[in-house]
Amino acid sequence: MLTLLLLLVSTSPTIGATPARQAAASTIQCRPTDGDTIRCGSERIRLLAIDSPEMPGHCRRGRTCARGNPQAAKASLSALLRSGSPLIRRVGTDQYGRTLAMVSVNGTDLSCHQLRAGHAIYKPRWDDGARVRRTCRFGRSPTTKG
Repeated sequence: MLTLLLLLVSTSPTIGATPARQAAASTIQCRPTDGDTIRCGSERIRLLAIDSPEMPGHCRRGRTCARGNPQAAKASLSALLRSGSPLIRRVGTDQYGRTLAMVSVNGTDLSCHQLRAGHAIYKPRWDDGARVRRTCRFGRSPTTKG
């Protein structure tokens, strides 16, 4: 029971976390690995409900990957992450063990930022609880794919 409780606390969203936990989370250095994934310390975080162009050689055979410039998508995230401390709202994990989350810096949601900048497409079936649609304040969906 104690192990389960610790697991729930460690994977719960920062909302409702103690001030000490929030402060500790905000001091972790985050950097993008591509246009829709960041690494904060040892945690890999996949931004909720978006898909950005894959880095060269990373689009698996048989998969339809998002079009665009992967370096520009990554640079866009990098610039925003350098501008302040990220607030991470964890939602779950994906099949690769990455944390699925909504991440914001200085009040700007990273998923919304990537969508507005044209560096990602919205994936409604990946939008757990329509969180990104509501946060980004778009009705139907901007450039939507499955």
